[in-house]
Amino acid sequence: MANETIESHDTPETASAETSSKATTPPNGPRVSRRSFLSHLGAAGIVATTAPVLASAGTLTPQTAPAPEAPTADPSAVPLILTVNGQKHSLRIDPRTSLLDCLRENLDLPGTKKGCDHGQCGACTVHVNGRRVNSCLSFAVMHPNDEITTIEGIGQPDHLHPMQASFVAHDAYQCGYCTSGQIMSAVAVLKEPVGPTDADVKQAMYGNICRCGAYPNIVAAVQHVRNQA
Repeated sequence: MANETIESHDTPETASAETSSKATTPPNGPRVSRRSFLSHLGAAGIVATTAPVLASAGTLTPQTAPAPEAPTADPSAVPLILTVNGQKHSLRIDPRTSLLDCLRENLDLPGTKKGCDHGQCGACTVHVNGRRVNSCLSFAVMHPNDEITTIEGIGQPDHLHPMQASFVAHDAYQCGYCTSGQIMSAVAVLKEPVGPTDADVKQAMYGNICRCGAYPNIVAAVQHVRNQA
């Protein structure tokens, strides 16, 4: 009777708590939330992937790293001897190499400029046996027996060619990129049958483009040298 009396006097709050506990606790054990499940799954994945990575990193040593391959000679290269500015140069080059690229890349003569690379601007003009040539349109292997002259062979800062000095005196350049080709063509004009007028000089120099538009000064520089000669 005493036990029955105690049980019959349970408060409403106690009964409510017991009911809530039974409702939230699954019959098979405590419930795992979605966040808790994903957290544990992520941690397990990190542990599983980190161990192999660390193990492989520990085995990588300088002895096991692949050695760099030694450069091999180009099997398509051909021997060539070029005479440039009075000096002979023995080379082995790809037969497709243009005279322009050979001068700049193989012989370290950067005065000859690469402009359009299509023979349209004249920035790459050089002399071959005294005649002006667009070096971007000519293969180097075509000139084993020729005398090639570049802007470096025309004159040097301490001993300028008269045409170079005239270009300086008449301010016949602005950015300077086309200047070496302009001077090479102008020097060739001195030996060509060109009429005496400015129009004649313009016609003779039409293959050399100046994107800065210094044409009047270029013509004046050329005429100055021609009149002195």
